[in-house]
Amino acid sequence: MSKEKLKKDALQYHAEPQPGKIKIVPTKAYATQRDLGLAYSPGVAEPCLEIAKNVNDVYKYTSKGNLVAVISNGTAVLGLGDIGPEASKPVMEGKSLLFKIFADIDSIDIELDTKDVDKFIETVKIMAPTFGGINLEDIKAPEAFEIETRLKAELDIPVMHDDQHGTAIISAAALLNALELINKKIEEVRIVVSGAGAAAVSCTKLYKAFGAKAENIVMLDSKGVIRTDRENLSAEKLEFASDRKIDTLEEAMVDADVFIGLSIADVVNAEMLLTMAKDPIVFAMANPDPEIAYELAVQTRKDIIMATGRSDHPNQVNNVLGFPYIFRGALDVRATKINEEMKMAAVTALAELAKESVPEQVNIAYGETRLAFGRDYIIPKPFDPRLIYSIPPAVAKAAVESGVARLAIDDWEAYKEELLLRSGNDNKVVRMLHNRAKTNPKKIVFAEADQLDVLKAAQIVYEEGIAIPILLGNKETILELKTELDFNADVLIIDSKDAASKEKREEYALKYWNKRKRSGATLYSSQSKMRERNYYGAMMVLEGDADGMISGYTRAYPTVVKPIFEVIGKAADVKKVATVNILTTDRGPMFLADTAINIEPTAEELADIAQMTANVASTFGFDSVIAMLSYSNFGSSTHANSAKVRKAVSILHESNPELVVDGDIQTDFALNTELLEKTFPFSKLAGKKVNTLVFPNLESANITYKLMKELNKSESIGPIMMGLSESVHILQLGASVNEIVNMTAVAVVDAQEREKAGKL
Repeated sequence: MSKEKLKKDALQYHAEPQPGKIKIVPTKAYATQRDLGLAYSPGVAEPCLEIAKNVNDVYKYTSKGNLVAVISNGTAVLGLGDIGPEASKPVMEGKSLLFKIFADIDSIDIELDTKDVDKFIETVKIMAPTFGGINLEDIKAPEAFEIETRLKAELDIPVMHDDQHGTAIISAAALLNALELINKKIEEVRIVVSGAGAAAVSCTKLYKAFGAKAENIVMLDSKGVIRTDRENLSAEKLEFASDRKIDTLEEAMVDADVFIGLSIADVVNAEMLLTMAKDPIVFAMANPDPEIAYELAVQTRKDIIMATGRSDHPNQVNNVLGFPYIFRGALDVRATKINEEMKMAAVTALAELAKESVPEQVNIAYGETRLAFGRDYIIPKPFDPRLIYSIPPAVAKAAVESGVARLAIDDWEAYKEELLLRSGNDNKVVRMLHNRAKTNPKKIVFAEADQLDVLKAAQIVYEEGIAIPILLGNKETILELKTELDFNADVLIIDSKDAASKEKREEYALKYWNKRKRSGATLYSSQSKMRERNYYGAMMVLEGDADGMISGYTRAYPTVVKPIFEVIGKAADVKKVATVNILTTDRGPMFLADTAINIEPTAEELADIAQMTANVASTFGFDSVIAMLSYSNFGSSTHANSAKVRKAVSILHESNPELVVDGDIQTDFALNTELLEKTFPFSKLAGKKVNTLVFPNLESANITYKLMKELNKSESIGPIMMGLSESVHILQLGASVNEIVNMTAVAVVDAQEREKAGKL
């Protein structure tokens, strides 16, 4: 993506459909006069009086306990430097967004217009009663050290400068695991730290807390090695001043075991790397470009263990592995601070998590056959669903044991369950889908590429590395729209009606005729059909000229399905093609079927639909818990419609007893775990969280998913075709750009799965 295009997209993202990335939403009913009377006057006086009697009741009656302030003065923003408080606001809003989606913490960004340390501290102290925690962000050193130190001492809520401690915690976990892999002890290794800012100082202090020796550490700033004989050193730098008579990074790297980079790009070269000790550990964490390029480092030293701050290489040191979960644990025990014990507990929990068996959901998200603890996997991945219930309990326990917790947790298993429930409140499945597609992009035909939104989606998937688009449509229109969109990439454009396509069109027509000549097709009609983009695109996929196809943006579903069925057809072991939609909801992703094809499926077809839906869920890394829906519950109606659902359940129980499925059941009982367990404790669904709904007919399925999508503003992925012999997926009429992008990612993952199955 060009810098100009990135700028345009980023500005549009932040400005539309409404400015900014966060907003406030009510958590209580407000529809009636009674509601408003309780929310404000006169009812609001009662919690006020209770809090006046016992200040800790503020956690009981207000949102304080789940509210974190992200505070900055904009003096050290990302790689942008001192750009001021207003200019830092998009970054702080982004941090608030991450708090919410990774740990379900509500967060408000606050930008302070002062560089005066005393004013900054006083301002934060004045507003502190509002919040359960303070996340300091993008404040330049050395002021950052004083601000954090004084606020931690003077406030009774958790305060953490994430720029310092986030990187320290994640990199410390990675360092411990890397040392374990090469059988070296942290007390003995020689460590070189390039950079002496807030993050570098915090990292090195934490390494010392785990056993690194001061005499084995060499730290460098922009002037070279920080030595004891240098004048005017700050207290932070003086702690790491070396007695060694060396001046340069090149000298420091000789026989070093560990390099920690928190400085600038390309300060390390191959020659320096070659002078390091056996099995060197190199954490080049400068962003966006590391101190030494990953490719150069691994080519230079085959025995290297390498980590960077980038997501496109193994072992990404990503602060999102730390700060949301550390604050989550601190808030949940009402900790008065985040102390060294809590940070060390987070390090240990992260390090241990990387050694455990990785859930299939994570393997799928990263396109791996099996991630396992080793040189290319020394820290967990950001999409790992176990983070939410692994790190916060470790932090919370450390807070309790170190005496800074004001609230005890009696049942740690129940607490983990609570944390797990929080994890459904975002679009993880979408991020996982895109990430999986990027691991092995496929050639996808966009059959309506002369439509602006379709071309926008094709541009996004190309620039994001999700797919390799093939643009099918009116060539002249596509070229005009590409210019309008600044889509300058050299991608394949095909017009199925022009002279350039004649040879391929005739080849496809002959093959289509040979396939369909006993189903009423003539050679002439076949040639005519190959001028139609859906027939032409489907033949491209069938003949291996493309890996998948997306269509349906401008035409009704049945119109598009017909050529797909004629050309592609069902997979060999499939009786009926069906569709499933994935909706992102507060309870996590929900799989709904059949949403687009089978009007009145039989019991046998319903059973097949349920099984295929379970297979799709498995592809995304989820174990299906399937409710077969009806207007009745477990035989309460003898009508044929209910009997059909019960028969389908019976077929599934017999054919696949391992599958968690039950019905006939009404939707409220299926989705309300407490209600189901109380009323129908015998059900296979009792005590389980339903994530898959199979509807008795197309009408109910289609109406329901569209209703949920529009009323809840849920993101919808689908309808995903199940049972075709190739990866072809049909959009809903007028799908949004995001929906087209998501469906393209589905087509890529589908093609990946078929390729994998073909190689087995």
